[in-house]
Parts: sequence; structure tokens; C-alpha cells
Amino acid sequence: MIAIFKFGIKNKKVKELRKNQGLTARELAQLVKLDTIDILKIDDMKVKDLSGPLKTKVMPILSGNYMNKIPY
Repeated sequence: MIAIFKFGIKNKKVKELRKNQGLTARELAQLVKLDTIDILKIDDMKVKDLSGPLKTKVMPILSGNYMNKIPY
């Protein structure tokens, strides 16, 4: 079931997934450790069109998997 969910994520835009997680561009940039302007540049791109290293940084956050690694 997770594979089906990730397949649907790749066809969506970064901005849509970012908004679904309730993140601003600045917050996403801080989590990924990039500049805000870099996030704004990729906001209108689909996830499948992102470069490899950038996709590996952004995908766990946009899919919500980063929440599992927060130490309490």
C-alpha cells in the first residue's frame, strides 16, 4: 500500500505536498537545510522532475516520514 502512495506523490507538485504537510517554504528550507529561494524555485515542479540528490532530501519531509525520527 505504501508503494501506491509514493507513486501518487511523484505526480504531484512540490507546493501542493508542502501545503498538505502544513509547511511554509521557509520551514521546508530549514528542514532540508537549503535556502528559501531554492525551495521557491522548485515549488511549481513535479516531484518526479526533481534531481536525484534534491529528491532524496525533500521526499521524506513531503511524505511525512520525517516525523517518525523526532527524538522525544
